[in-house]
Amino acid sequence: MKTQSFKQSDIEQSWILVDAKDKTLGRLASALASRLRGKHRPEFTPNADLGDYIVVINANKINVTGDKLNQKKYFKHSGYPGGIKSKSLDNVIKNSPEDAIRMAVKGMLPKNKLGKKMLTKLKIYKDNDHPHQAQNPNTLDTF
Repeated sequence: MKTQSFKQSDIEQSWILVDAKDKTLGRLASALASRLRGKHRPEFTPNADLGDYIVVINANKINVTGDKLNQKKYFKHSGYPGGIKSKSLDNVIKNSPEDAIRMAVKGMLPKNKLGKKMLTKLKIYKDNDHPHQAQNPNTLDTF
């Protein structure tokens, strides 16, 4: 048997609309990462970007379990001594809920140029409105 290898030009990428209202952050992020990679397709190729475009709405109504709102911290460092800064998940969701979903999905994608390219296909919006009506995104309830 020969191994088939597919290119991005061989696959038709679709647009998917996902409503994040009352969804658990980690479970939603793992499903989004799998769709972005294209692992739901029978012609999945690890070294090609065959995933779909995903539009996430109602990001401010995301749900987390346990005491993650207070205990989970996001860190960044300026590179200078003592330059570490942290934010709690509660603070991130209040200020920019899009970033909470984006960081969760980013951690589940490959850590290379291909992963960065896949992350650009994820469009996240705080409320119900989004500018991608012209693409006619399909809604999926499996998330």
